[in-house]
Amino acid sequence: MSRGLAALVLAAGRAQRFGADKLLQHFRGAPLILHAIAAAAAAPVDRIVVVKRSGRALDQCCCDAAAKDARIALADIESDALSASLRLGLEQVRDAAGVFVFLGDMPLIAHDVALKLADKLGERFAAIPVFEGRQGHPVLLSARAAQLASGLTGDQGAGSLLRSHAHEVARVDVEDEGVTLDVDTVEALTRLEQRGS
Repeated sequence: MSRGLAALVLAAGRAQRFGADKLLQHFRGAPLILHAIAAAAAAPVDRIVVVKRSGRALDQCCCDAAAKDARIALADIESDALSASLRLGLEQVRDAAGVFVFLGDMPLIAHDVALKLADKLGERFAAIPVFEGRQGHPVLLSARAAQLASGLTGDQGAGSLLRSHAHEVARVDVEDEGVTLDVDTVEALTRLEQRGS
């Protein structure tokens, strides 16, 4: 029997372009990862799984978040392949009615986006936010999409899967560019810091 919606926060990348553990870099008063977790916590979900690499500082940061929200569980992974993180997270919530996929390096996701996606999912394969024609995150996978995504391999997310089912994907226009903004470099983090709150 499926439960309600769940959320994944994928945070296991090596941040090679950034040159340091970017998810612990402070952004507007808190580590970057906590902004992604907060966006997931604002979604209409009953479970949140943070898929991360093991590391003392990141462990402490995520454990602190989990201590404040009983819905949050942590899952450690050694691989930095996106598909491996996605598979591990989906395994943790395999009975969910649908799964949001958040990325740990996207700190400006407006907290009302997830609810808009949930309202549009219905019987569709997935729902994705779109800002000025650009697709973003989080993506909301239906149970059917999540089952197929659990078979992905290599360094790919669910993008190819969504493209192959494009006629069944709800594209939800949003007014906030945050759905398309991630942090790959120190310069990108600085640019986001300088944006209006």
